[in-house]
Amino acid sequence: MSFPLLTVTAALPAVGAVLTAAVPAGRRTAAKWLALLFSLATLVLAAAVFIRFEPGGDRYQLTESHAWIPDFGVRYELGVDGIAVALIALTALLIPFIILAGWHDADPLETKSSRWRPTQGFFALILMVEAMVVISFEATDVFLFYIFFEAMLIPMYFLIGGFGDRAHAGTDGAAATQRSYAAVKFLLYNLAGGLIMLAAVVGLYVVAGSFSLSEIVEARASGELEMATNTERLLFLGFFFAFAVKAPLWPLHTWLPNAMGEATAPVAVLITAVVDKVGTFAMLRFCLQLFPEASKWATPAIIVLALISIIYGALLAVGQRDIKRLIAYASISHFGFIVLGIFAMTSQGQSGATLYMVNHGISTAALMLVAGFLITRRGSRLIADYGGVQKVAPVLAGTFLVGSLATLSLPGLAPFVSEFLVLVGAFAAYPVAGIVATLGIVLAALYTLVLYQRTMTGPVKAEVRTMPDLKARELVVVAPLIALLLLLGVFPKPLTDVVNPAVQHTMNDVRKTDPTPEIEAEAAK
Repeated sequence: MSFPLLTVTAALPAVGAVLTAAVPAGRRTAAKWLALLFSLATLVLAAAVFIRFEPGGDRYQLTESHAWIPDFGVRYELGVDGIAVALIALTALLIPFIILAGWHDADPLETKSSRWRPTQGFFALILMVEAMVVISFEATDVFLFYIFFEAMLIPMYFLIGGFGDRAHAGTDGAAATQRSYAAVKFLLYNLAGGLIMLAAVVGLYVVAGSFSLSEIVEARASGELEMATNTERLLFLGFFFAFAVKAPLWPLHTWLPNAMGEATAPVAVLITAVVDKVGTFAMLRFCLQLFPEASKWATPAIIVLALISIIYGALLAVGQRDIKRLIAYASISHFGFIVLGIFAMTSQGQSGATLYMVNHGISTAALMLVAGFLITRRGSRLIADYGGVQKVAPVLAGTFLVGSLATLSLPGLAPFVSEFLVLVGAFAAYPVAGIVATLGIVLAALYTLVLYQRTMTGPVKAEVRTMPDLKARELVVVAPLIALLLLLGVFPKPLTDVVNPAVQHTMNDVRKTDPTPEIEAEAAK
């Protein structure tokens, strides 16, 4: 039996979570270092997955398959394509930075009580989320995917509600109420989507007699399995609704600004850069592969929703007074671009959407974590409470600027490549949609540059005169992210080589080919 690399990659952070939670009270430094060690070990395994994956090989590689609940046809099936490999690498890369950035986030909750160990709990929950996200990217059994798709809500609920942003809000009753409200709203929205998906999962088994993604796709391609049109559409909607909530796509997005606003900055990164990617990934893996005809049927409506997300999220970001909520609404706009790329049904659009997931994760992590360092120093999330920061903390201001420029997809930084590909794919299939989406770029320049101008430039406000610059630990967090934004901005080939073959498989599933450019069509005549 070959080494179960995928299982170990997902299990290692789960083991780390258990061991971190078991660290005795009063040993919080040991708990922090243990969590960081396990996250780095997981990163090494994720790198091994990336290296062992052969882009020109089988569609799903490093596969594992074992009987789990045979009476119900449920198997423990894992496998990765290029899209999953890229997102596993993103997840494993970000978690160590999230842990380092949140090194002291649970410290204010520490008491002399031997029963309450907030530091151990905080880092254990982060590792548990990592384990569940990684196995969600690996699962090729629909039921197995569903279990972890839903299970990750529990640790996220406690991270939002139990370890909220006290740097801004304090510990009073009103602040606790806001954190609880954000956590409950996050949980209810995602549970509602998950319950609808559960009905669709059961319906899929009734129709197909299997939960295996590979078996169902092969049976549909060979003609052995045919779904009635209305049945396929209903099942598609059940899956898509859950993924659109997680993504988040307008109008199912309203939980995100509350959750990111009330969570600590590292947990906010965990939400939007890691957990939410499961929703857009699942659209590619499950919606398009399991229900190709229904996906094409729903495409016009989904493109309209994606365009609304792009413009709506950007417009609300322009009007925000809260730094973290501005970044949250910007993320809603960016997820609109990702969904647009997926359902443009072109190879450029889907490759761009996958790259966008990775690049958005890196750029949002850089911007949000620097914003978190800023908020911790000043004790306020309000933009109006800042001014002239670049004169007293130039390194902090410089890294904040790079994160802001990446958010607006400046050429030379990683998000530009992915956004360009999405727009190319959208223009090729839906020119009007491409034109409308371009307005999101203009608005992005407005909200990011205004944010930088109001916080970093101008007269130095009295409250920020003594603000310290980034410390060594904070530089260790931010510098590699900025380096990656620059590297992938000029050399995205390592990612595109892995992603493109998987995208082509998905295009074959939905029986779509790229539109022929008009110039070539005219020449052919």
